[in-house]
Amino acid sequence: MKRLVLCLCLIAAPVFAVQPDEILDDPALEARARELSQGLRCLVCRNENIDDSSAQLARDLRLLVRERLVAGDTDEEAVAFIVDRYGEYVLLKPQSGGSNLILWGAGPLMLLLGGLIAVVYLRRRSRSVEGGDASLSDDEKARLREIMKN
Repeated sequence: MKRLVLCLCLIAAPVFAVQPDEILDDPALEARARELSQGLRCLVCRNENIDDSSAQLARDLRLLVRERLVAGDTDEEAVAFIVDRYGEYVLLKPQSGGSNLILWGAGPLMLLLGGLIAVVYLRRRSRSVEGGDASLSDDEKARLREIMKN
């Protein structure tokens, strides 16, 4: 029985991340806060959103989101405030514009560049083997026979 309770607690652990004292009285604001929290990264846990994380910093971010919403910010303003304060890394899905275009395009560009370098290298290598003088001179043949006898 204890194992069953422990398993249920481990499975439901993310449910306990948002504490009852964080929940807003207004259900509409709370729903907006939950929706915004799904797109914000916990800076301690890295790949969890702040609603699923029980880290203290995630709690601070949840409270900050709710504080901004209660203050009258729109969803975009609240997220912009947090991004300005913590950097774009706090977004689980980073923006795909501006300087991030370099990062988004660097991977495919490097793959194409690597493929191009490999093709050029392989073509040059095959030409050097085919076009090179593969036959030995008479002196080289004699030396080879001498080495092979020993």
